[in-house]
Amino acid sequence: MPAGDSSDIHCRLDELLEARGMTLTELSKQVGVSLVNLSVLKNDRAKAIRFSTLTAICDVLDCDVGDLLTRSPPSTH
Repeated sequence: MPAGDSSDIHCRLDELLEARGMTLTELSKQVGVSLVNLSVLKNDRAKAIRFSTLTAICDVLDCDVGDLLTRSPPSTH
């Protein structure tokens, strides 16, 4: 895979939503970000995220950035 085509960053949005009994639709309404954009983030397909969006998601989910985004060790294939 060419450099830059994948990321070692994983979004734990599914787990955080489930733990809080919240749907992606509810989060979308509270954060003011489209359902499509949150879905891209949730499915680890996002290439970037605005700090303001990250802050809003963390505020609504009452979590830290490190709870939402984790980094996996780079794969060696």
